[in-house]
Amino acid sequence: MVSNYLNWMVRNLADMEIQLGAVKRINGLLKTEAENYEGLLSSSQIPQNWPDRGEIQIQNLSVRYDSNLKPVLKHVNAHISPGQKIGICGRTGSGKSSFSLAFFRMVDTFEGRIIIDGIDIAKLPLQTLRSRLSIILQDPILFSGTIRFNLDPEKKCTDSMLWEALEIAQLKHVVKALPGGLDAIVTEGGENFSQGQRQLFCLARAFVRKTSIFIMDEATASIDMATENILQKVVMTAFADRTVVTIAVSTVPAAILMQTRIRNATLVNSCQC
Repeated sequence: MVSNYLNWMVRNLADMEIQLGAVKRINGLLKTEAENYEGLLSSSQIPQNWPDRGEIQIQNLSVRYDSNLKPVLKHVNAHISPGQKIGICGRTGSGKSSFSLAFFRMVDTFEGRIIIDGIDIAKLPLQTLRSRLSIILQDPILFSGTIRFNLDPEKKCTDSMLWEALEIAQLKHVVKALPGGLDAIVTEGGENFSQGQRQLFCLARAFVRKTSIFIMDEATASIDMATENILQKVVMTAFADRTVVTIAVSTVPAAILMQTRIRNATLVNSCQC
């Protein structure tokens, strides 16, 4: 009898510890300050087609996740010409992904400036900034709904435009074979498609959005060689006039024309590929 009570008590203490941890995390989220979505520039001061060229100037950029922590990027300076294909590589934890997050102002503290087509991104409303750039991450993101919704959630594109994007990403035959075609169901997280197919859907979505700057943050790390070859081909053809920044752990894809490396939180060894 005593052993049963002890088992019950230990089990409940373990459950309570888990629940207290959950409460602590929720409390931390509730205390998180909301992002400042407002910008110094009004919508009338931002061209509707910004950025139309894709020129990037990075001036003395330093990034840290907290004012008390060391910077993960230090005094980075770079110029990326419109339409240029550049690769950034480095070890895990070297600051590569922090570099891409800085473009979307998703880091708490950064100094210096990122200027895109003549506009300092620090002056832009967050919604404007994030809606005008495209990114593909290592873990592709698809939403519950339809293929149409995942490619064009704002309903701005015709069917022919969506089929064109799918053909470019070599997914047209896959979608045509599904019941409903563009209206075929995508399960939560896109689990009814392979990892490579999910990444190609994200590529098609980036093509549909027509943004002049496209960032690939370790997008090829979890896909097979055949899918990577498709991605590289699309970058050099369908994205030929767009600025593409590719981030990788060791080497960047062969399609990239210039490569630089992050070491000790700084950019080093820029070279033509």
